[in-house]
Amino acid sequence: MGAVATGATIWCTHFVAMIAYQPGVEVAYEPLLTGLSLGVAILGSAIGLWIGARRPRASAMLGGGVFGLAVVSMHYLGMAAFAVEGVIHWSAAYVAASVVGAVLLGASAFEVTRRAGRNGVTWPGALLMVGGIVVLHFTGMAAMTVVPFAPDAGQVTGDDARMIMAFAVAGVGLLVLGTGLSSHVLDMQFRAHARARLEHLVEGSVDGMVVEQDGRILAANAAFAEMVGVSHDALVGERLSRWIAQRDALFIDTMSVGALTQAALDLGDGRSIPVEIAVRRDAPEGGLPLMIYALRDLRARLAQERRITHLARNDSLTGLPNRASFLELLSRQTCDASIHDRVALLAIDLDRFKEVNDIHGHAAGDQLLVKIAERMKACLKPGEFIARLGGDEFVAVTPVQARGDARDLADRLRAAIVAPVDLDHAEVSCGASVGIALWPDDAVEMSALINNADLAMYRAKASLTDRVCFYEEEMDKAVRERRRMVQQLREALDQDQFSLAWQVQAAVDTGEVTGYEVLLRWVQPDGTFVSPADFIPLAEESGLILPIGEWVLRKACAEAAGWAEPHKIAVNLSPIQLGHVDLPRLVHQVLVETGLSPSRLELEITETAMIADLDRTTHILRQLKLLGVSVAMDDFGTGYSSLSTLRAFPFDKIKLDRSFMSELDGGPQSAAIIRAVLALGESLEIPVLAEGVETLEQLHFLREQGCDEAQGYLLGRPKPIADSHIPEAALALWTEEEAPIPSRPRRDAA
Repeated sequence: MGAVATGATIWCTHFVAMIAYQPGVEVAYEPLLTGLSLGVAILGSAIGLWIGARRPRASAMLGGGVFGLAVVSMHYLGMAAFAVEGVIHWSAAYVAASVVGAVLLGASAFEVTRRAGRNGVTWPGALLMVGGIVVLHFTGMAAMTVVPFAPDAGQVTGDDARMIMAFAVAGVGLLVLGTGLSSHVLDMQFRAHARARLEHLVEGSVDGMVVEQDGRILAANAAFAEMVGVSHDALVGERLSRWIAQRDALFIDTMSVGALTQAALDLGDGRSIPVEIAVRRDAPEGGLPLMIYALRDLRARLAQERRITHLARNDSLTGLPNRASFLELLSRQTCDASIHDRVALLAIDLDRFKEVNDIHGHAAGDQLLVKIAERMKACLKPGEFIARLGGDEFVAVTPVQARGDARDLADRLRAAIVAPVDLDHAEVSCGASVGIALWPDDAVEMSALINNADLAMYRAKASLTDRVCFYEEEMDKAVRERRRMVQQLREALDQDQFSLAWQVQAAVDTGEVTGYEVLLRWVQPDGTFVSPADFIPLAEESGLILPIGEWVLRKACAEAAGWAEPHKIAVNLSPIQLGHVDLPRLVHQVLVETGLSPSRLELEITETAMIADLDRTTHILRQLKLLGVSVAMDDFGTGYSSLSTLRAFPFDKIKLDRSFMSELDGGPQSAAIIRAVLALGESLEIPVLAEGVETLEQLHFLREQGCDEAQGYLLGRPKPIADSHIPEAALALWTEEEAPIPSRPRRDAA
């Protein structure tokens, strides 16, 4: 459109001047060349404008030169269309001068406009362009001389030609006006669209947006207006430095777009808003640069970061410092003896807290923890510290001069804990056990100090009278030894340090081997033997009894499956194993994998294993019986309710505890109990096996009383490999010919 307006305007200017030109003879205009001159003017202007708008510096001068040539071409084509009744002579010098003047002035006009356009001053270029056109026209007209003679036939001459040309010029002039109007309308539409798009982008952002030019705000969105508390209309024309005092210092290098800068919006009255600012520079051609700011309110993000930091260092339920904060403080206070001479660490564990959870629910337990935490925090003195490690475990740290200072803190904390707490529906209370370890008296290393305080706390928990205990190396040695043994148990299981021993079981009346009991042995790498009485209770407390029991079951079944004689094997089950719901599935899996017949496996349980949950235990035992294995009651006579247990489940065997055999020679009571158990077994049709048979007299007594089976050192000590060899001393009893074996003794005396 610029080319049409420019070319048509030049063409109209030329031919309006030609209409006014009076050479003194009739004139005419050749239509084809006249129209061609208009096309050359428009096309040449388009090429010149396109070249002049390019980026390279020489483009302006080159475009201006092309524009000058377009004007020259239009002028002389138009003159070629000019016909008169005479001969036209041209002066080469004037023609050359007109061409050079038009080209040079056109190039200069474009270059001056390019340079001056940065400041918005364009009139010098316009004057040069007018000068170029004027020089071309008047110099070109001066180069022409008309010699009149009669006009040619066939040409439109005189006033008619001028009238036609006037209409043509008027039409082209209207074209110029229409083009200008269209350009203006399109430009307005484009600007309106651009403005609407900018407003949409600015207003559509959740962040504050500000467009600044020459230090003053041109546009801003509602988010920024709300942020600074100023109406949207009042922002325009204000300086951004009113709210960002350090603006110039922050954005010296604003061309490096991409970096985010944190600053503060000054709202006055000492109030400010932390913001994150991104800046972009927009440098339009021929105008001052625009600075576009995006400001994000950081208050919500900073609050969230503070909350995250608080949660990382504090307990989410009680608000007390957590383990990380505790370890950091303890490390700081124990790193240098010059800071504190002595530091006390208190390990605190709540008593009867589980009862509150079980009776009133976990929500009530959480409420109780919150109340206790508030009380403990309130009773602290300057320099004292309390933290929650998790569950119902707390720790306290304080610098002390003497043991009494630590005891004073422990008493205050216990008083805060044991006081009743009134919940929504009930009044509850719990106790507290406190263990105290002093640095550097009890430990120099932080981990050892924590461990020692923990040991003292467990001793306080086990004590019936003293709920606050200081660490004492000798008294806490047993607890440390138990912990060490638990760790060794884990290593023994991983390193395969366990082995099996087999103790023979024989029929009392014939001496025939009836089976073997599996016994677990633990020999440490240094050759030290650890008694099962020492490590089995620890394995049950730590939960290691489950993997150890599974190992024993698999190993025993696999070894027995390879025997030549199909003897039975008896495997003891811990109460922990018996309470596991997967026990029947495990036994079935082991039998399938090892190929051992279920009828050869006998599982031994104690009476105490059935007391905790009789229905559950009975259900599991019935599932085991369905697999085809037999179930024996071990250590009969030492439990709580032997008769009710026998009535609840049909056992396949009763094993009389070894304590009765060891006391057989001590008086008639043990003998009477043995007779009663044997009579009970006979009436219930359950075989009885006596454990702990170590003398011939004991074996002879059992034989006389009609006991079914026996087991003990007399018949054979536990061995790594099952051995059916019965000692000769025991076999002599069965080979005595003078004492025939009765089929069953009389029960009258019993």
